[in-house]
Amino acid sequence: MNAKSPAAGRPKSAAGRLKTLRAELAKRGLDGFIVPRGDEHQGEYVAARSERLAWLTGFTGSAGMAVVLARRAALFVDGRYTLQAAAQADAGLYDLRHITSEPATDWIEGALPKGGRLGYDPWLLTPAQVPRFREACQRAGGDLVPVDGNPVDAVWTDQPPPPAAPVRPHPLKYAGLASADKRRAVADQLKAEGQDAQILSAPDSIAWLLNIRGSDVPRTPVVLSFAVIHKDAGVDWFIDPAKVPDTLSRHLGKDVRVRAPDTLGELLDRLARKRARLRIDPMADPMWIAARLADGGARVDRAQDLCVLPKACKNATEIKGMRAAHLRDGAAMARFLAWFHAEAPEGRISELEASDKLYALRRENDLLRDLSFDTISGSGPNGAIVHYKATPASNRRIRKGDLYLIDSGAQYLDGTTDITRTVAVARPSKEARDRFTRVLKGHIALARARFPRGTTGSQLDPLARQFLWAAGLDFDHGTGHGVGSYLSVHEGPQRISKMPSTVALEPGMVISNEPGYYKTGAFGIRIENLVLVREAEAPRGAERDLLEFETLTLAPIDRALIDTALLDAGERAWLDAYHARVRKALLPLVDTATRAWLKAATAPLGT
Repeated sequence: MNAKSPAAGRPKSAAGRLKTLRAELAKRGLDGFIVPRGDEHQGEYVAARSERLAWLTGFTGSAGMAVVLARRAALFVDGRYTLQAAAQADAGLYDLRHITSEPATDWIEGALPKGGRLGYDPWLLTPAQVPRFREACQRAGGDLVPVDGNPVDAVWTDQPPPPAAPVRPHPLKYAGLASADKRRAVADQLKAEGQDAQILSAPDSIAWLLNIRGSDVPRTPVVLSFAVIHKDAGVDWFIDPAKVPDTLSRHLGKDVRVRAPDTLGELLDRLARKRARLRIDPMADPMWIAARLADGGARVDRAQDLCVLPKACKNATEIKGMRAAHLRDGAAMARFLAWFHAEAPEGRISELEASDKLYALRRENDLLRDLSFDTISGSGPNGAIVHYKATPASNRRIRKGDLYLIDSGAQYLDGTTDITRTVAVARPSKEARDRFTRVLKGHIALARARFPRGTTGSQLDPLARQFLWAAGLDFDHGTGHGVGSYLSVHEGPQRISKMPSTVALEPGMVISNEPGYYKTGAFGIRIENLVLVREAEAPRGAERDLLEFETLTLAPIDRALIDTALLDAGERAWLDAYHARVRKALLPLVDTATRAWLKAATAPLGT
């Protein structure tokens, strides 16, 4: 932890923190500063010491950005967090903006004074981001300026220390492929593309490549570090040596060299002097690395991290583990839902009690290591907040007539899960049943899709939205995100979204299927299963190889919320078949009381 100046003080209020930061900026000759949510590794979850945006603004969402000027400031969030940002950040201090329709670059262009110097931390922005901010500053008549040492760190006097937990090996029986084999495959690709080395900044890429796991950030079992993999398959790994036990050194082997983090620049300089051709990922690596290489005269190729695609396409062992993890997780979910249906109508439980109950049921499995994200447990109007997190202040007692949305997942040694179910507490309204059924129809359409190789998630996205669109409705988040194997619950490069994508879905990828609908102040609906991309049997006369989805998640979908008149015969058949599969898989794994509930919950429609 860096020493702080006592004169900086310890302002407790958002206004006090903003004032203190502005004073620090003025001292440095800066007219403003960009405060992103991300850390040096661009991960969704960050260590406590990197929660700069939350410390400054009070906003605790997993994505966002603030821009602070001498007299104005703005907070930018996406559609998942508009309600949360309005509740947590002081609108008297920050203009609240939707980052898609009102991007930070537009705000900067209009707010930065002519001649203004807008600072940024080159460890926290990527080469893909910096040009956009530089151009915005230039349009305003100002400059974008890299800073040496983050100004927020200078005034955050009680900033937590860096994480110090030891690294753990990830056994071959779960990884499915030895680290040496993974490194050789990446090295072969480097040689094929005429490159000498690749810089790795993404913690999940390094975890996958070296078959390691850690606990440096919440909910994602990764280690914060940097690495360079060379075309001879050797790796220089930049991490505090104190975090690497002797047993791990034996696991890694002699071709993985542990280096102190502050020697990364020296290696980059040596490679640059040798005129090595280096690969960096402009979406993942810090601008600091790109600038250091450019200053040294290195030959740089900007391209996607070579670990991303093989990590996303799970091997046979990982697929087997994901299926096993979802089976155990489904049993815990069934026990939870049976308990919920018995207790909730009586008004006996709150949002926090419900999420605690599900976590307790998952903890009974000895392969559980953590949740895969903070559980979203929202009843009534709280369910309409897409990334709601119940707190003692917001916690509602679940009431008869509510819709209850629970989005949760777990990190097991053999796989990562993510499931959302929306359930009715007593009889739902006609409107709720209509909206739920439209979401369900979209979920089924995506689950049943068969598509040619080369299809991207953005091409499939309309399948999940079409029935909402027909009624003039929509949802303001992606339809699907990739999921790792005991790694990040939000994994690229695959996604299903309105946003254009050039990444084709490939066999072995795991992705979510989660359309939704949200009525502010009333209720939220989401139905989420994880699915595996696999090869499909081609019909007679087919001219293209086809792919399809295998649904991994096993848990009932609330029949009380379905308006069966809106389903066609194919949709009814899919749901009945899915419920029959859930029933057969889970009945042997649950207690007697849950069995009775499960049989009723998975009965065919119309019975």
